Amino acid sequence: LVPKFLTPEHAKDLLLRSHELLQDFDVKTHPMSVFTTSDKAHVGDEYFLNSSDNVSFFFEPSALEEKHGRTYLVKPKEQAINKFGHALHLYDSEFEKVTVKNPKVEEIVKKLGFLLPRALQSMVICKQPGIGGAVPSHQDGVFLYTNPQSAVGFWIALEDATIENGCLSYAPGSHLTHPITKRFVRRFDKTTDEELGGTEFIYLNGHEETIARLPPDEKLKWVTVECKAGDLVLIHNSVLHRSETNRSEKSRFAYAFHVIEGTAEYDKLNWLQSKVFSTI
Repeated sequence: LVPKFLTPEHAKDLLLRSHELLQDFDVKTHPMSVFTTSDKAHVGDEYFLNSSDNVSFFFEPSALEEKHGRTYLVKPKEQAINKFGHALHLYDSEFEKVTVKNPKVEEIVKKLGFLLPRALQSMVICKQPGIGGAVPSHQDGVFLYTNPQSAVGFWIALEDATIENGCLSYAPGSHLTHPITKRFVRRFDKTTDEELGGTEFIYLNGHEETIARLPPDEKLKWVTVECKAGDLVLIHNSVLHRSETNRSEKSRFAYAFHVIEGTAEYDKLNWLQSKVFSTI
C-alpha cells in the first residue's frame, strides 16, 4: 500500500471523468457483454477479445435479465457496469497521464528493477453499490503471462475502499508459496494452430503435484486492504488476492493497470493482444 499516491483532488477528477465515460457510452449498440472471473465461465466473445485496443464496457451479471430470448438491462447503465477499459490509457488523456506520463510510476518501476516497463490492461473497476460482485482469489500472472513472470498491478483507489464496499484482501507470502499453475488463454486448434475464438484455462506442465498440495483458500491467512481515495496498491503477479461483494450503498471505483517487462516473452496465447504497448 502506497498512501497518497494521488492527491484527493486528482482522484476526484478521475472519478468524475469515469462517470462522464459511463454516461456517454451508447447502450443501444452494446452487445450486453458481462464480466466474470469464474474458472467455470469461458469469457471470450469478440467484444471482450477486441477490448485490448479500445475502451469497452462490461456489465455486472445481476444488472441483466433474460426474457423471451432477449437480454434486458434492469439497472440504469451508469450503475450496471462492472468495469470498463482494457486500453483506457491509450484513449483517454487523463488516464494516460496517470499511467505513462507519471514520474511516480517511473520511479516505482525503476526501483522494482524493470528494464523496459510497458503498460497494458488499463481499466476502471466500478464495484457498484449493492451488486458489485465478489472477485474470487486469483493471481494476475494467470491472465497476463510473461516468461519470466513480470506483471505488476497498479490499483489506485478513486474512492475510499472499505470492508463494507468490497476492498481488496490478499494472502501474505502467497507469491512465494503459490506458483502460477495455469493460464487464461485464447483457444487454438492444437493441430492446425488456427485460432478458434473464445478463451479457456490451461494447466501448465509439471504442476499437477503442486496443485494437489496447495492449501485451499480457507486455510490461508487473509488481510484486508482498506484505503483512501488516491492510495495505490501494488500487486505482485503471483500473490493471491480477492474482494468481496459490495453490499453497501456506496460504490468503490478504482483505476487499475498492469506493467510488464518488455524484455520478457509475451506470447500469442495471452487473451490480451494489444497492437500498442506503451513504454513507461
